[in-house]
Amino acid sequence: MATLQKIRSKGPLLVIVIGLALFAFIAGDAWKILQPHTGKQNVGEVNGEELSAQDYQKMVDEMSEVIKLTNGLNALSEEQLTQIKDQVWQTYVNNELIAAEAKKLGLTVTNAEIQHIIEEGTNPLLMQTPFRNPQTGAFDKDMLKKFLVDYANLGTSQLPAQYVEYYQKMGKFWNFIEKTLKQTTLAQKYQDLIAKSFISNPVAAEDAFNARSQEAEILLAGIPYATVSDSTVSISNDDIKQLYKERKETFKQPVETRDIKYIDIQVTPSDEDRQEVLKEVTEFSEQLATTQSDFAAFVRSTGSSVNYLDIPVNKNILPADVASRLDSTGINEVYGPYYSQADDAYNAFKVIAKTSAPDSIQFRQIQVYAETDAQTVTLADSIFNALKGGANFADVAKIYGQTGESVWVNAQSWENGMLDAENQTFVNALISQPVNELTNLKLGQANIILQVTGKKAPKTKYKVAVVKRPIEFSKETYSKAYNAFSQFVAQNTTLADMEKNAEEAGYTVLPRQNFTSAEHYVGGIRSTREALKWVFDAKPGQVSPLYECGNNDHLLVVALESVHPAGYADISQVSEMLKAEIRRNKKAEKIMEQLKGCTSVAAVKEMQGAVSDTIKHVTFAAPAYISVARASEPNVSAYAAKLAEGKTSGLIKGNAGVYLIQVLAKNKSAEEFDTKKEESTLANMATRYAGQCIFELREKGKVVDNRYLYF
Repeated sequence: MATLQKIRSKGPLLVIVIGLALFAFIAGDAWKILQPHTGKQNVGEVNGEELSAQDYQKMVDEMSEVIKLTNGLNALSEEQLTQIKDQVWQTYVNNELIAAEAKKLGLTVTNAEIQHIIEEGTNPLLMQTPFRNPQTGAFDKDMLKKFLVDYANLGTSQLPAQYVEYYQKMGKFWNFIEKTLKQTTLAQKYQDLIAKSFISNPVAAEDAFNARSQEAEILLAGIPYATVSDSTVSISNDDIKQLYKERKETFKQPVETRDIKYIDIQVTPSDEDRQEVLKEVTEFSEQLATTQSDFAAFVRSTGSSVNYLDIPVNKNILPADVASRLDSTGINEVYGPYYSQADDAYNAFKVIAKTSAPDSIQFRQIQVYAETDAQTVTLADSIFNALKGGANFADVAKIYGQTGESVWVNAQSWENGMLDAENQTFVNALISQPVNELTNLKLGQANIILQVTGKKAPKTKYKVAVVKRPIEFSKETYSKAYNAFSQFVAQNTTLADMEKNAEEAGYTVLPRQNFTSAEHYVGGIRSTREALKWVFDAKPGQVSPLYECGNNDHLLVVALESVHPAGYADISQVSEMLKAEIRRNKKAEKIMEQLKGCTSVAAVKEMQGAVSDTIKHVTFAAPAYISVARASEPNVSAYAAKLAEGKTSGLIKGNAGVYLIQVLAKNKSAEEFDTKKEESTLANMATRYAGQCIFELREKGKVVDNRYLYF
């Protein structure tokens, strides 16, 4: 509970930092799941069980809040949300597959097991919670238990509404941790069961030890495949078909893929656009010179990408181009306008203040809140006067359900945040208030009785009003690009026409093979969900409409070239890979015929195009790296391990050439054989292999992913 009481004692600052962003993402994305899509009512299936879009969205929302809470974030970027959506889906699929297998086997996780994990307190998940001892950093089960008691009694408490909301969020967070503990424990049980089927024994342990510890020094000579011209090797369709048949099982593709071609136009600012931004920033810099107050409103009016904070901050919080010019700029002086190449922006700034402020502040507080503003003020005055008269701060705080204990906060907690006016007032009070003095601070509907108890690490800090205007294209520039491209799309309605006429129109057709619906962006461009849906609804040869996407700065058209159904990849898809292997095999045959009769390294070295080298520390456990051939050769390692000292191998067909080796010396490392240690290593390897069983379960579980239709 100590950690939660510390959080509570930080008042509105931390509540706002972690509390107000809860509904932003939900409000922005929730509407998507309500969109109808003919014949589709779910985002996917596992083992025939459907997952609705609504349930998936709830899981995404839950994970989003956990990520924000554990990482101290107010909001998530589009890329972060995309990662979360994938993580939620993968976790759901894995849990469903393992749960189905566990049910067949009778594997369960009881509440008693979860309680044991909590009592033990070493599970990595528990270390991601705020229930940690502030001195040791270890999970504190007593802190958790105290929170759960307080949470259970939340309905009868007299806490302010914002604290009740925070407790409710923490309650949901703990429910997530508890649920995840059960899922991961069940998965671990299942994997352990599979791993135990990989039996380790003294014989295997000794083989593994010898493969690692027995080393050979070899003399090698060989003919690289590169010395044989490709034109001398003929490859027939029968050759390709035969190798395809042999390798067919390696060409399984679990989902349908599609080959597309597309044209992506990124709209960029014109010279006129750049001059217009410079003109505006020049005007703003002149206005900034005469502005003496309400800098926040002025900066907002300029469209600056850097908000004004009315608190002193470290220079490294400011944009690098601003920070590098601060020390050469006087108080109330305007620097600029100037161009920053790093972010392609025109800039101007004014130094409002330069002061020494602490980087760490210790404080304690009592938040006062009553039914009416008048009652709040009266009660706050009463508490303030009592403390001024000598009352004990902690004792008074406990009367109002708070600890009153001192906590340290670092300036980074507010300098990196988006603070409203009230929070800036609170932070300025922390910075300016002398140590041990009391302040009765009015913030919104509450009063804060604040006492700063310590300050340290003073640094030079600045208040700076920054006008930073990234150079963006105008509506006219966008319209010009849009009109030209839309005309091209209208005149080229087939893939053949698009490819034929693109270069003349100044466009480039880009190919993308084996595109799957699990990918979120067409061509790596953001906000291309509609284009993605089109790709998997189109027929080969069709050309899409023109899409406006990216950050409203991309124009895109897509053509579907071909469709590859789930199952085995078509031979045409892998023919180039097969040809490379066939070509290598036929070159090997030619070289081996050329080297026929060579029984020594010296004889091979005499051949045209031969390479040679002496290689040390060759073991069976790792492929030998042949620097003269620039390739790893596991076959060379295998031969070297089996040959006796002084013996010469036969011809060895490798990845990059044909070789012959002679073992010059064999020795053993100083490491001593330890049966138990080796068996333990093998057991750990078995556990890793067991973790890969999920891929087999996915294939059997008939996983269907339709998320692209909704998200």
